[in-house]
Amino acid sequence: MLTLPFPTIDPVLIDLGPLAIRWYALAYIAGLVLGWLYLRRLVRRPGWAATPEIVDDFLFYATLGVVVGGRLGYVAFYHSGYFLAHPLEIVAVWQGGMAFHGGLIGVAVGAWYTARKHGVAPLELGDAAAVAAPIGLFFGRLANFINGELYGRPSDLPWAMVFPAGGPLPRHPSQLYEAALEGLVLFAVMAWLARGGYDPDRRGRLAGVFLVGYGLARFAVEFVRQPDPQLGLLFGLVTMGQLLSLPMIALGAWLIARTAGKAVLHGG
Repeated sequence: MLTLPFPTIDPVLIDLGPLAIRWYALAYIAGLVLGWLYLRRLVRRPGWAATPEIVDDFLFYATLGVVVGGRLGYVAFYHSGYFLAHPLEIVAVWQGGMAFHGGLIGVAVGAWYTARKHGVAPLELGDAAAVAAPIGLFFGRLANFINGELYGRPSDLPWAMVFPAGGPLPRHPSQLYEAALEGLVLFAVMAWLARGGYDPDRRGRLAGVFLVGYGLARFAVEFVRQPDPQLGLLFGLVTMGQLLSLPMIALGAWLIARTAGKAVLHGG
């Protein structure tokens, strides 16, 4: 069977004794910094009430939301039994274990707080965050690939790979599928929708498109991604990632529907 060799890349980029700089940490930093720079340019376009200074403040709360929300989401959704027995390990984020859906909730809380603090509409800041979010998703999925984690189910496709931790069978490089769909494709869609400026009458539309887009992409890729071993298929049908994506899709569809038919003021 023809398979592609898995590129052996050390998860640690630089090892300075007690300090190890990992690709995964750099992925988070790159996503946050590039997203911040992009949003500073975005809110200078017509229609946005948010300012670059508000974006600067939001960066802190978004970072806090990603880390705290991502970790608590992982604890609650994927390993609740283990962490109930070992509660002190909840704070050991350096050991790995983050969940996107928890991070999303954390960023949403950060956006709400920042918006209320500066007197702008929370949905507007949510729209801004939605345009930048695929940047972080792209780098995060690439880091998952480098780490050889969150790999796919066994496959006989010519681009299947044998992952070091995945046993002898070739598998879907599902991390790369997600990097392409949740990262590149979704970023292109969001950037196109936000291209001309912001229409305050359609607040929530960009956030809605992101929620639907990510939810559908994640739901689809989960069919070829290896289920979490401690959970398996829930109800014998779906993965936890698919289950958590369903309310995202529903909320996103509602946000899009509530803005349908409203005038587009700035061509966005």
